[in-house]
Amino acid sequence: MNIRNLQPQLDANRRFWSGWDPTADADNDLPIYRSDVPHPLMNGVLRVRDRSLDAAIAEAKARLEGTTWSWWVGADSDPGTAEGLLERGATPIDEMPIMAVDLEATADRRTPDGMHIVEVNDRFSVGEFTGAYAGPLGFTESSMDKMVERELDRGDGIRLAGILDGRIVGTTRLALESDVAGLYFVATDPAYRRRGVASALTLEATRIARRAGHRTMTLQASSEGEPVYRNVGFESVSRYRLFAFPGEARDEQ
Repeated sequence: MNIRNLQPQLDANRRFWSGWDPTADADNDLPIYRSDVPHPLMNGVLRVRDRSLDAAIAEAKARLEGTTWSWWVGADSDPGTAEGLLERGATPIDEMPIMAVDLEATADRRTPDGMHIVEVNDRFSVGEFTGAYAGPLGFTESSMDKMVERELDRGDGIRLAGILDGRIVGTTRLALESDVAGLYFVATDPAYRRRGVASALTLEATRIARRAGHRTMTLQASSEGEPVYRNVGFESVSRYRLFAFPGEARDEQ
């Protein structure tokens, strides 16, 4: 599969984020998901297609009232959606490159001295795993119990943890349920950055995805993460813009 083939990557992203809400439909023209975890990525709208934007906004606000949420705009949304949201009072809160890699072209895994990578499944380890990505990814301490429950509720995906000095110092979540493999929740303890932790986890995820029969992997990068992914072979193929309406994309205090 050509990494410039964008549609399967957008499909994979919608499937992952809507997976936090068992009632959400990733293939809907207006996929809305609600996890009730107070974080702008954990609740939101993933696209709008063939809908009146005013009606879509009204429906989203009604269904997401009381949560922290954001509106994703990518190539799977109607043309002019971003401009329409701005005209109706939304504020841009983030912009993320969509990156992809040909899994046949990725390098062998390089692991920092002393680090090993494990798969995380049991309740105690999931709690530690969630706590490890919470700070780097902007989750509040008060949201942790709910986020752990959401993690335990999900039966899909593979959680990978990088262990160094006896604790989890890096995380990633690998999604294999779509035609394109997806990588999410890549986080590194600030004290262990620039030591190759994220690169090693990413390369281990590419190895697992390749072994599972996938040919392409996609992810959305932060500004800090983009150089890391480029160094292991990912290329930018598109972008998402994220928006919020006043008072919606707020962290729980």
